[in-house]
Amino acid sequence: MQFYLVSVVSRSLRPTRARSSDPPSAPGRRRSRPPPPERQKMEGLLDKPLNTHKLLKEQFVSNLTGSSLLEIAALSTIVPAVVVLRKWSCGDNNRRDSVKKNDDALPGYKGVVHYFFALALDYLTIVLPVLLIFTVLAEWTYACALSLVTLISILTMFKRSQFHLKAGLNHLPLLRADISSYRVSVVLVTCLCILAVDFKIFPRRYAKAEEYGYGIMDLGVGSFVVANALVSRQARNITAMSWNASLMSISPLIFLGFARLMSTSGVDYQVHVGEYGVHWNFFFTLSAISILTSIIRIHPKYCGLVGLVVLAGFQIWLSSGLNEYLISNERNTGIISQNKEGVYSIFGYWGMHLLGVSLGYYLFFDNSSKGKNRRTQVIKVWVLAASFWILAIILDSYVERVSRRMCNFAYVMLVFGQNFQVISILTLTGFISYEKNLVLEDAFNQNMLGSFLLVRAFVFSIK
Repeated sequence: MQFYLVSVVSRSLRPTRARSSDPPSAPGRRRSRPPPPERQKMEGLLDKPLNTHKLLKEQFVSNLTGSSLLEIAALSTIVPAVVVLRKWSCGDNNRRDSVKKNDDALPGYKGVVHYFFALALDYLTIVLPVLLIFTVLAEWTYACALSLVTLISILTMFKRSQFHLKAGLNHLPLLRADISSYRVSVVLVTCLCILAVDFKIFPRRYAKAEEYGYGIMDLGVGSFVVANALVSRQARNITAMSWNASLMSISPLIFLGFARLMSTSGVDYQVHVGEYGVHWNFFFTLSAISILTSIIRIHPKYCGLVGLVVLAGFQIWLSSGLNEYLISNERNTGIISQNKEGVYSIFGYWGMHLLGVSLGYYLFFDNSSKGKNRRTQVIKVWVLAASFWILAIILDSYVERVSRRMCNFAYVMLVFGQNFQVISILTLTGFISYEKNLVLEDAFNQNMLGSFLLVRAFVFSIK
């Protein structure tokens, strides 16, 4: 008992350390040390209010895997099919020509009313059905595509005029009008998808895939490259262009690229870095292609061979390890590393452009080829569409999956397959009607880039 009292007193008289006013820590735990300055700085940044709306928008369009090749083919059938049916419904050109001849006799008011009535009818029969297919009727894509193919087949067999049956395909006009319709279709679908992608009614599988895969929006930038290459000055073998003229033609794209960069940064607009990079965008890609085309001038006869060499070499580089770097999150402070997706994909898009120039030259602008008529053009377009689709499937299965982010060989073949499928369906217009461009097509053709920029500005203001 005495020993117990002595031990208690000695413990109570033992000197103790001065403690701070903080509450005592739990037994067995060390006292918490203040965090290092770097962590304090990071915590200070996290304490600031974040743009949660921007983060949610970025997450809404991120980590997507795309759709299937069959659905891409179905969607690529619907858009040109409604254009063909609309042109067939307009009748022959006699009515259009009679209206044009009597334009001076008609009062101005009636001429304006007729124009806007035709424009409204084009909207109801083309724009509205396409918009519905890409939104509320997305689950009925295959049924709609099959129905349109069946309807077009029946009309082709039973409702061709006697004049066309006697004249045949050789006496029909060449594919210039069909190419114009195709380019308008590309701009129309692109504008509708850009507007709809940020809404839940637009299926996520149609949006751009994160790394590998194919949504319908993945084909947008590639389709623009092909559509411009098929009718470019190089495809028409117009090479007499000074450096000043080339610079003047490229400068608007560079200006638009910097304008988009400054506008998105100024309003803290959501930008998915994995698409092109931190600073890169669609207009810089088009600018880079134009610069390479101006510096390295190749005759359109040899553009196809050079394009295939560029695409094959770039695919070998990707398969050697570049693809792993491009899909990784590795970035340093260098401008190329910050924009690696946009910078390295230039090689793929340039090869795509060269291949498109060669095809445009041989199909539409090569006057030296003998026996050139609509029949041979239509056959070549259909054969090319099937060939590109087969190559896309083979490359996607055995070489590397389709990736818009890298613009690999499989992606290039898929873009050509989808675009030539659209052109091949539009060639069916000549079976029944000589009808030229619709009012909607003429409105877009007068200023295609201006129409696209107007839609982008409208979409940007809404978002």
